[in-house]
Amino acid sequence: MEKFDVSGEYKKMHSRFPVGEKYPVIGITANFRDGNAAVAEAYYASVLEAGGTPLVIPPYANRNALVETLKHIDALLLTGGADIDPRYMGEEPDYSLLHTINPKRDEQELLLVRLAVDMNIPILGICRGMQVIAAALGGAVYQDMYAFLGDGLLNHDQEPVERHVATHDVEIIDGTLISKIFGCGKLAVNTFHHQAVSEVPEGFKVVATSDDGVIEAMEAVDGRIIVGVQWHPESFIMNGDRCMMPLFEWIVSEAALYRSSREIHSRIISIDSHCDTPMLFAQGYEMYERSETALVDLHKMHEGALDAVTMVAYLKQGARDDASLLRTTAEADALLQGISDRVQRCGGEVALCSKPDELYAVKKSGRKAVMRGIENGYAIGKELSTIERYRRMGIVYMTLCHNGDNDICDSARGCGEHGGLSEFGKAVVCEMNRVGMVIDLSHAAESTFWQVLELSEKPVVCSHSSCKALCNHPRNLSDEQIRAIANKGGVVQVTMYSGFLREEGEATLDDFMAHLEHAIKIAGIDHVGIGTDFDGDGAVVGCSNASQLLNITRELLKRGYNDEDIEKIWGGNWMRLLRNVQDIM
Repeated sequence: MEKFDVSGEYKKMHSRFPVGEKYPVIGITANFRDGNAAVAEAYYASVLEAGGTPLVIPPYANRNALVETLKHIDALLLTGGADIDPRYMGEEPDYSLLHTINPKRDEQELLLVRLAVDMNIPILGICRGMQVIAAALGGAVYQDMYAFLGDGLLNHDQEPVERHVATHDVEIIDGTLISKIFGCGKLAVNTFHHQAVSEVPEGFKVVATSDDGVIEAMEAVDGRIIVGVQWHPESFIMNGDRCMMPLFEWIVSEAALYRSSREIHSRIISIDSHCDTPMLFAQGYEMYERSETALVDLHKMHEGALDAVTMVAYLKQGARDDASLLRTTAEADALLQGISDRVQRCGGEVALCSKPDELYAVKKSGRKAVMRGIENGYAIGKELSTIERYRRMGIVYMTLCHNGDNDICDSARGCGEHGGLSEFGKAVVCEMNRVGMVIDLSHAAESTFWQVLELSEKPVVCSHSSCKALCNHPRNLSDEQIRAIANKGGVVQVTMYSGFLREEGEATLDDFMAHLEHAIKIAGIDHVGIGTDFDGDGAVVGCSNASQLLNITRELLKRGYNDEDIEKIWGGNWMRLLRNVQDIM
């Protein structure tokens, strides 16, 4: 055997800086048998060949260690192995059908998948790995497909044929991710299994089957980066056959995007300028708890790398008599105090902020930030002095109206009562300028919009609006309006409300990105940001809550935006606006 030159290799590695290339880390689950954890060489050889760094994850039950492990990987590869115990899917096991089961591995991997999905980590499941994904996320698995599907099945145990030999074809559905990865509609594969996915989870679709109808591949179609295949693609590389490498190259490329997105967010401040989560306060919402209904909470902010969110006190437009106005102001006060109270109950993990320097300090400390806004100037009634009171409380912006005209101005969904701003509304604009409160023109009628731009001495914002050129909705902004906001130094915060993104059907992340890029084209990169409208009906397929906000950064990277561009979009432009309006030098 030729002697390995350790010193020579060491010197070669350190001949330049930095040492080595950035290989994204792929966590590989290990098999467990006779008290030993092991991973077949084919798995990590395939990852290495694709340009990834393999990291073996042995089966263990320590929850804290699992979370910490996931923080240090860029993708998860679930490997083959023993049967899944049907009890984890709420079924009684039939031991005459089952082969070897491994509860220790089942418990870890089922939990691992759920945690990885929360963190948006890309996942590839192979054979048992695909079944684990299905079981963990609400799908179903046959205890034994031969018993449940009856005669006519192919032989899915190809022994004694070698593992790297393909024994049957699978049909791949055209237009799916798998079809793009392999560039074909039919693929020759190997096969070693008797359990199989019987029902894919919600948010997934079947994308490949064998001639006997067995599900051979599934993929997430809701923005999660997850693919499962029933065959063993890792086996082929051990015979020098690269036919399955596109699959491993895909997971490594997704891992690289995930890593890059995370690294960017570690350096920048990311801000969502508008969410309606306080609407859920009456249902017992607490920010520190993971919520099944709320789209924004502390857990999801960490998972989506969101640093700061503006929670708004939303006031539905109602009667404008004196008693109603007093009740509305009291309601606004209660909601704003409710935001503060819920931040306080987060045990120091969240800070209430109103100034850019505070946001930077909170980011540096590793905490999350909440700013407060008011949605609908109906909150101030006819009391101009309330504006200064709210600004002293730390309220950063106020939308002049909502869906209906009020005492300040006409709404995009109103009756044109004032022909734009009322006389009181003109005083409101001047007072907001004076006290350093941002004027938000989302929901305003065009007449209101143009009068405010003429009157205001400070930049303005639309905290959650999209582009009329792509979706002709009265709440959206024309190109002329977008350009005017930019010319005044303001910012257009593109939103995720489906009805503002497309005129028919359910909006997707691609629709949102189309509006974001259109706004950038019209306003320029210095005048566009993100205001999701989460918990106020904002959400799209591919970015359904705060935990999936990294998908926006991932898309920006894929479309060629650099770090500086992404920093501006995610918060830099918003921070500049706050400084200008608040007269902070």
